[in-house]
Amino acid sequence: MQEIIDGILKFQREAFVERSDLFKQLATRQNPRTLFISCSDSRLVPELLTQREPGDLFVIRNAGNIVPSFGPEPGGVSASVEYAVAALGVEDIVICGHSDCGAMTAIATCQCLDHMPTVASWLRYADAARSITQANDYASEQERVNAVVRENVIAQLTNIKTHPSVALALEQGKLKLHGWVYDIASGGVDALDGNTRRFVPLAANPQVTATPSATCL
Repeated sequence: MQEIIDGILKFQREAFVERSDLFKQLATRQNPRTLFISCSDSRLVPELLTQREPGDLFVIRNAGNIVPSFGPEPGGVSASVEYAVAALGVEDIVICGHSDCGAMTAIATCQCLDHMPTVASWLRYADAARSITQANDYASEQERVNAVVRENVIAQLTNIKTHPSVALALEQGKLKLHGWVYDIASGGVDALDGNTRRFVPLAANPQVTATPSATCL
């Protein structure tokens, strides 16, 4: 804990001073253009990965970068999505999975989660990814985990489209969706191409989005 306290003091001495004008601007308003939904995993830091400053991203983090489908009992994720789209008017939503994800590994390897019933219940929102990967054969357990990670990103993109605020913004052409998978070891990011439904390297395809173009609908 002392390391965290030391970090706060260093932030106040250095980072805050260097960005004092920025923080003055942010003191009474925010205007992020992107909602970034990622796993809570400590190795994935959205602002570090995207090299963004405070105020640039509206961030949701949870186990498995999950977005529950819209329903009668909205939770914190649903409320945050709605606020980002309806109140802040974000123009892009990124759902970002990552390599070696513990939640997706549990799904891929059918780990018993009886000792973590809340986690088990939460991961039911990834059942579509589970079903698809269970129906296929893979050369190794690692390949199965990698497949679940990608299928889960696709599943959560499907889920988020059920939210009224998102559906309206998509229909009005005010919003684009992005599905990413971050590789911890290499730093690489693969992005879902909405036209081909395949993941491609973002570095070679910087304009790719998970939203199909009109000609491919």
